[in-house]
Amino acid sequence: MIIESINNEKVKYWRKIRTNKYINEYGEYIVEGEHLVEEAIKSGKAKYLIILDGTNYESNLEKYYVNEKVMNSVSLLKSVPTVMCVVKICSNETDFGKKVVLLDDVQDPGNVGTIIRTAYAFNFDTVILSKKTASIYNDKVIRASQGMIFHINVITDDLINIIPKMKKEGFKIYSTLMNGEITPEEINDEKFAFVLGNEGTGISESVQNLCDNSIVIPINNKCESLNVAISGAIIMYIKR
Repeated sequence: MIIESINNEKVKYWRKIRTNKYINEYGEYIVEGEHLVEEAIKSGKAKYLIILDGTNYESNLEKYYVNEKVMNSVSLLKSVPTVMCVVKICSNETDFGKKVVLLDDVQDPGNVGTIIRTAYAFNFDTVILSKKTASIYNDKVIRASQGMIFHINVITDDLINIIPKMKKEGFKIYSTLMNGEITPEEINDEKFAFVLGNEGTGISESVQNLCDNSIVIPINNKCESLNVAISGAIIMYIKR
């Protein structure tokens, strides 16, 4: 059976879970395109597939076939994808591991997704997003992460609440500042986390006050600063 009406109840549901309100309410969201779908399936978080009629996609998951009009009504992409996947939301694992990145109100979805992808590439265990950081379920975040959100622990929480919990578990917390006290090479703690701040205003004073020390990435005086995702990548590469 092919779903052909955009007013079908399933289709209405799929459109709902493209928004944060209903993602959080129903515990599901959608990813688009073969690569992201494959990563979701590999992670075990995929629930079922939405497939464009006429597409041959091999999978043991439940499949819903739809026409192009329906696929276009659900998709956020300019070009209609051939496959989508409904995915279970992240479970917010409380085991932080030993190496953590915290994002304090990082707004740009591309930056957030890139940081998540880089964290996975360099063997960090957890990425923690403040509640005002771009949502992990933002389509641009998912795309920039290249599906790595399915393979690394990502938590969304108030940093003011979560940093003290981390300290109780033995973490040293570092802010990243232009006038920081140490370089990334000088971090030698078994369990550590570093904070990346908002693109415009940096790390909030309340979060800064909870940090044990600060990191600086030395750059020449001809350049004012680095992009937040680039800064994170440099630190994570050094501490991989």
